[in-house]
Amino acid sequence: MSELNAEEWDRFLEDYPNAHLLQTSAWGELKSSFGWVVSRLVVEGGGAQVLFRRLPLGLTFAYIPKGPVGENWDSLWSSLDDLCRTHRTAFLKVEPDCTEPHSGNWAGSPPSGFRISPHHIQPPRTLVVDLRPDEETILARMKQKTRYNIRVAQRKGVVVHHSDDVKMFHDMLQVTGERDEFGVHSLDYFLRLYKLFKPRGGCELLVAQYNHTPLAGLFVFTHGNRAWYLYGASNDLHRNRMPAYLLQWEAMRWAKAHGCWEYDLWGVPNVDEDVLEANFTHRSDGLWGVYRFKRGFGGELRRAVAAWDRVYSPMVYWLYAWWVKRGRGSING
Repeated sequence: MSELNAEEWDRFLEDYPNAHLLQTSAWGELKSSFGWVVSRLVVEGGGAQVLFRRLPLGLTFAYIPKGPVGENWDSLWSSLDDLCRTHRTAFLKVEPDCTEPHSGNWAGSPPSGFRISPHHIQPPRTLVVDLRPDEETILARMKQKTRYNIRVAQRKGVVVHHSDDVKMFHDMLQVTGERDEFGVHSLDYFLRLYKLFKPRGGCELLVAQYNHTPLAGLFVFTHGNRAWYLYGASNDLHRNRMPAYLLQWEAMRWAKAHGCWEYDLWGVPNVDEDVLEANFTHRSDGLWGVYRFKRGFGGELRRAVAAWDRVYSPMVYWLYAWWVKRGRGSING
């Protein structure tokens, strides 16, 4: 077992170029700036970036987002146990980078010593757009109304450009959060994110504007042949010009130009496709509003396999499970 620093972890990931964004050293460095402690553990043929969060009584919660990396996961578990004991961990949560139908290392039940978790931290369902065809084919796979709205934005003078004005994006995000009733990370969070990912080509801030007035913005991330849309914002100006539609299309074009094969729209309601399609026209709570928007881009609905929990302190874990069952929220990943 070896614990690696960020630079050494990046060298390890060179053998796994399509590891998930949340297993990159930049993501770990971002989280370490906002309350998490990061450890990066490697054994022969596998590794994991582990995030630790402080709990009461000197205990911690451990979390592996979208990992481990590599194939030799079985050899990791005992080393992870040792690491968690060092950090006085109450329980470890693993969210594998595997989707259903099951893919990757595990084809059914969690490995020995784990149990199915009562909740995910990352959204379990997403829509993923295939970027491998040419642009005309990608557009043709979209819903007719979405293609129409992209063209409306172009006709009505909306343009999309690259920006480094993180504060402007954050200002728009606060408007979005108030309008759609969700919490927003601090400006410092996004400044740190931009500083970590942008120099290595791992993200781009795109902004849609009309007559030099910003209307919408998004952060698109890339690692290996995948791209992710994690953060988007808009204000209440010129919404009839459909800036968000053109913005997403330009983000896909940017990702495709950077060698990405797929574009992950990141987060829709956790129900089956027939339920989504039967309800999206009249529901707007939770992620239903964003599903109504995202479905138009022609993505494939995917569901992550269930998260796994490894319990070291049964009493603390019982309290955690009770807390989740009561709908008190979740630990922020």
